[in-house]
Amino acid sequence: MHYEGNPIRPPSEASSIILQVAAGCPHNRCTFCGAYQGLKYHRKPADALTADLEFAARYCKRQDRVFLADGDCLALPFADLGDLLRLIRKKLPWVRRTSLYGSGRSMAKKSAAELAELKELGLARVYIGLESGDEEVLRRVNKGVSAAEIIAGGRRLRRAGLFVSVTVLLGLAGTGGTTRHAVMSARAISEMRPHQAAFLTLMLIPGTELYHAAEIGEFILPDADKMLAELGLMLENISPETMIQIHANHASNYLPISGRLPKDRTALLNAISAARRGRTSLKPEYLRGL
Repeated sequence: MHYEGNPIRPPSEASSIILQVAAGCPHNRCTFCGAYQGLKYHRKPADALTADLEFAARYCKRQDRVFLADGDCLALPFADLGDLLRLIRKKLPWVRRTSLYGSGRSMAKKSAAELAELKELGLARVYIGLESGDEEVLRRVNKGVSAAEIIAGGRRLRRAGLFVSVTVLLGLAGTGGTTRHAVMSARAISEMRPHQAAFLTLMLIPGTELYHAAEIGEFILPDADKMLAELGLMLENISPETMIQIHANHASNYLPISGRLPKDRTALLNAISAARRGRTSLKPEYLRGL
C-alpha cells in the first residue's frame, strides 16, 4: 500500500483495509492536533489509488472492512466519492463496510439525497470529531465549525441511515472550563443521538499550539482525577432517546471502560467512582498513547 505520512484511523478500524485516498486534513488548524504536522493536504494520484486497490484485492481477502483515510474524506466531491465506492464494490466485493471521517463542514456540503446514495453505494459509518459541545472551547482550539453545525450534520447522517460515531476530547477546556465542557458536550451528544460516543483523553503533542500554550502557562491540563470527574459528569448528563454505545477505552484513557447508555450508566459511573477513590488502578503515563 502507498501511504504518505502516518494515516490515522479510529481504534475500531484496526483490522480494516486502510485505503489512503487523500493525505493530510483539509482543515489541519486545530491547536491540539499533531496528526498531520508538516503534511499539506492533497488528493492521492489515481494510479496510486488503483495500485492500492489491486494490492488489497490480492492480499486482503480476509479483511471485510475498508477505512478511507486521511482526515475528512467526506469532503471529497460527491461524484468522486461515489465513483470510489463503486470501485471498492467492484474490486473488493467481499467488503461489507466502508467508513471514513467527516466534519461539520463536509457534512453540510452533502445533500440528504447524496448521503442516501453514498449509503446505497456502500458507505456505512462516519466518524465525527465533536471534541467539545462548548462553542467557546471549539473557538479557542480553532475547530473551524460550531457544535451546532456538527450536531446538525450528525443528525442528517442518521436520517440517511448511516452509523454515526462521535468523539469527545476530555480535558480540552483545561482546568477552568471542565464543568461547562462536560455538560455542553453531554448536551450535544444527546441532541445528535449518535450510535456511538467515544471519549479520548487529551495528550499534549510537541509542536502543536496547545502544547506551546501549556508551556507558557496559558493552558493547564487537568490531572487524571479531574479527567475522570469530567467523564463522569458527561455520562451523568447524556440523555439518549435511543441506545448509545459508550467507549472510553482508547489508549489515551486512564480508565478503560465501555458500555451502553442508558442501561449501563450506573455501572459506568460506579467504575469511575471506584477509580477516583483509589480502588481501581489507573493506566500509568508510560502506557498511555495516541
